[in-house]
Amino acid sequence: MSGVSRKVGLVTGAGSGIGRAAALEFARSGAAVAVLDIDASRAAETTEMIRKDGGEALAVTVDIADERAVQAAVEHTVATYGGLDFAVNNAGMASHHRRLDQMDPAEFERVTRVNLTGTFLCMKYELPALRRRGGGAIVNIASNGGLYAIPTAPAYVAAKHGIVGLTKVAAVDYAPDHIRVNAVCPGPTRTPGFAQVAAGTDMIARQEAVTPLGRLATPEEAAASAVWLCSDAASYVTGIAMSVDGGRRA
Repeated sequence: MSGVSRKVGLVTGAGSGIGRAAALEFARSGAAVAVLDIDASRAAETTEMIRKDGGEALAVTVDIADERAVQAAVEHTVATYGGLDFAVNNAGMASHHRRLDQMDPAEFERVTRVNLTGTFLCMKYELPALRRRGGGAIVNIASNGGLYAIPTAPAYVAAKHGIVGLTKVAAVDYAPDHIRVNAVCPGPTRTPGFAQVAAGTDMIARQEAVTPLGRLATPEEAAASAVWLCSDAASYVTGIAMSVDGGRRA
């Protein structure tokens, strides 16, 4: 993806799954990548993988629910590389197997704080950095749960719908600044996080059965869409919520 070569980007939740796959692909394509994750060891692992492959990367430990930590992470990235050209806001947490009336309000608030407010906080500090650069791109990783219901996941679905809404508003508000903002909405993907949710259930088999392509996505397949949306190849694409779901919406 030559459209990100020589650019600077950051990826949140880059210690595993879709975030790690995106960070690796950006680096292979010639970008310098700040690898942000709440787990310092996972961030270091991804960074080392990039460097072993000849890429440029910076590991940054951050809790995206903490505004000061997010601000510091963005500022550290800009100070290290001189600016910011793109960002992928991927970090989040799962919440399943709860009907709404069975959910503790504290859990609802925790899930929305990380998934929705965390994405908002990242964008709050990424957007000015992109503006100073003369423009750029943001991709927010939402979910198919940002487009329709996932049974027994009220907090997760509410937060992911919110991410899609934030994406559309920002796309309109920041278009004059030459900043594109899009969302990627993956269906079930073979990430460590999904494996934890599905553990001890027949969830994977059931999800594959209702997916026209007959299988779950790999992290690399989900990440590829984010990489493309950040690249110059997607220069006229903004404000969309792209399904990457093996045909489920169809």
